[in-house]
Amino acid sequence: MRIELLRAADPADSADPAAPAVADQLADVLVDCVAGGASVGFLAPLGHEEARSWWRAVLPDPDTLTWVARDDRDRVIGTVRLVLATQSNGGHRAEVSKLLVHRDARGRGCATALMTALEDTAQRLGRTVLVLDTQTGSPAERLYERLGWQRVGVVDDYAATPDGRLDPTTIMTKRL
Repeated sequence: MRIELLRAADPADSADPAAPAVADQLADVLVDCVAGGASVGFLAPLGHEEARSWWRAVLPDPDTLTWVARDDRDRVIGTVRLVLATQSNGGHRAEVSKLLVHRDARGRGCATALMTALEDTAQRLGRTVLVLDTQTGSPAERLYERLGWQRVGVVDDYAATPDGRLDPTTIMTKRL
């Protein structure tokens, strides 16, 4: 497995011929996670085109860093995003978003490797306080706890699961 930081660029930019393929592969991961029940901001069924459009819209954001994990065939099998606070009083913090691992790649350390890369970069950028939200009771919540994240609190009925049921969300933080 290889972890790489994507450069911030317009995925439609013809100067970056790999960008459309990356958006397609990221869409595959997103669609798979939603189909598997992950509460990551989308309702089921999530179509590939909707997922690809979402990735193409968010990848150019200059205040967000996106990592991908690739398998030995160079296929994107996971991703995570770091959203940098841009307010003048928030230069020390960032938010973790969209930690996703394709179901057929789970259990191989992909999520841990992605989070390690994210935290290392955040620390180099002087981001000492990280926050995230995750579905309460999910495997992701247990992963974050194993990685040293602390629970701040739970918000009931915060987000709909892919099947439309409202579930609680756990807010977590980590100091680097």
